[in-house]
Amino acid sequence: MKTNLNVDTQALRERILDLAMRGKLVEQDARYEPASVLLEKIKAEKAELVKEGKIKKSKKLPEITDDEKTFDIPDSWEWVRLGDLLIPEKSKAPTEDFVYLDIASIDNKVNEIIDPKTINVSKEKIPSRARMVVEPGDILFSLVRPYLRNIAIVPVSDSNLVASTGFYVIKPINIIDFKYIFYTVLSDYVVNGLTRKYMKGDNSPSVKKGDIQNYPIPLPPLAEQKRIADKVSELFKQVDVIEKNVAEYQDLEQAMRSKLLDLAIRGKLVEQDPSDEPASELLKQIQVEKAELVKEGKIKKSKKLPEITDDEKPFDIPDSWEWVRLGEINEYMGRSINPQEYGEEKFELYSVPVFKNNYPEIISGSEIKSSKQKVFFGDVLLCKINPRINRVWVVSNFTEFASIASSEWIVIRQPNVDSSFLKYCLSAPYFRAAIQENVSGVGGSLTRAKPAIVKELIIPLPPQEEQKRIADKLTRLLEDLDTIKQNLATAS
Repeated sequence: MKTNLNVDTQALRERILDLAMRGKLVEQDARYEPASVLLEKIKAEKAELVKEGKIKKSKKLPEITDDEKTFDIPDSWEWVRLGDLLIPEKSKAPTEDFVYLDIASIDNKVNEIIDPKTINVSKEKIPSRARMVVEPGDILFSLVRPYLRNIAIVPVSDSNLVASTGFYVIKPINIIDFKYIFYTVLSDYVVNGLTRKYMKGDNSPSVKKGDIQNYPIPLPPLAEQKRIADKVSELFKQVDVIEKNVAEYQDLEQAMRSKLLDLAIRGKLVEQDPSDEPASELLKQIQVEKAELVKEGKIKKSKKLPEITDDEKPFDIPDSWEWVRLGEINEYMGRSINPQEYGEEKFELYSVPVFKNNYPEIISGSEIKSSKQKVFFGDVLLCKINPRINRVWVVSNFTEFASIASSEWIVIRQPNVDSSFLKYCLSAPYFRAAIQENVSGVGGSLTRAKPAIVKELIIPLPPQEEQKRIADKLTRLLEDLDTIKQNLATAS
């Protein structure tokens, strides 16, 4: 069974931030001046700035109730409303060239500003939202869809920076650590809390600036703020390394899978055995049996397929193999049934969108709204609709119930061809590319491969015994890759 390398790096980051908010990421140091003293200094600093005319006096925020303190914090910390740690935003219409920071400028996967726009005021129209004055160390917090975490620190820049009014520009007073505030507002505690409690609107759900200002956060002593921010930054870098390694392994693993499948269909995965009956004899046997089925009325006689030209053969195959059109070996004749006629009788349903955990869904006939095709053990199912085109499955009859498949599948039935080999052949890069070259329809997610075209696609056919050897070896090798992946996931 295929195993996913699930290293949820986003969950790791969220756990790190959660520990940071609760005072459990770094040890407390009794020598630090408590946050209560820091709060008095902040009040005094803000009063001085008001006296000097540098900021306007802010409206007093309400006291924090016990109900708002949703978790315990260390004794040296204090609960405080975020707005009490900030100085007011500044806004003005730009009059000279500036760098515009809008919500699209933030990469919310890395929470950095990566694509700001330079606006030439003499040549371009100034965006109506370009009003917020920002400085290095300010934190941009998107008011729209806060759960998307379009949050970033404004970097040091020589440019004239102006932000969109779609942000709340969080300006921490200079006697607290702005990186600690950044990690705090990036946390699930703040983002999810704001989203659940305050977000309103249908088309562009948002929160208000006042909601952010009133939000209670835990405040450590200043020295501990710095240690927490440094530790979070260090751990995030380690998570980035894990994320990169996982991505690189997944790329490598996919390349290895593709290479193994490619070697298999070129006859280079196992040695040929001269004693094997060649595939040409197998083809004769298939043709004889199909003719007999036609005679018995079990299948309809199919239209003769064109001969395969040398130009169609994309690579060399062993002398004992044969190139065949898929329709030559397929004896399937689709038979549509309406499961609703079967009432509460159960079925194994092979339906691409709901096929989960490598098992079909068990469903009663009365629950199915459209007709389905009956399938049997060993049938190979090939999805014909993008984006899942090339998904291949073998009907395995996991239960005692009859198996049915949705119309998204092309059914390939040939008892003389090893089902696992055929599955691997149809999953190989060569065939994946071939089928994608023959899709039709409008839009990438709506295109599909027509069965009439698919049956003319060619595949390499080994002798019957070699098919089994190839499938067995390929299964073992792919299981080895899954084992490595599982070990890596466990270690992470």
